[in-house]
Amino acid sequence: MCRLDRSGRSVTDLLATLQELEHLGVGFVSLTEALDLTMPAGRWPGLLAIFAEFERKVLRERTRAGLAQARQNGKRLGRPSTAAAHSTEIGKLYRAGITKSEIARRLQIGRTSVRRVLEPKQ
Repeated sequence: MCRLDRSGRSVTDLLATLQELEHLGVGFVSLTEALDLTMPAGRWPGLLAIFAEFERKVLRERTRAGLAQARQNGKRLGRPSTAAAHSTEIGKLYRAGITKSEIARRLQIGRTSVRRVLEPKQ
């Protein structure tokens, strides 16, 4: 199956899933972690799950802190503006006889994006 920490969203969820699998007669074996919970020595998933959940929470916290720091420093986050935001300008330039490639170069967007904006709506 998959990694143990990806098998549940929380410790209780993971333990419930493992208990349900055991009740159905299915054993959990994680090849990536060399973990076999069907063997007597492999009966300690709770401890692993606790550490995995802790690791997820720390990672989430650090990510949020990093994003907040970036915003505070004036960094613009998210996807760059799409070609649709330039659609009026693309249309004007194209009607003025400028090639699609040149429009893309001037507006610093992809040629395919320029073509999409210019192709007729169906």
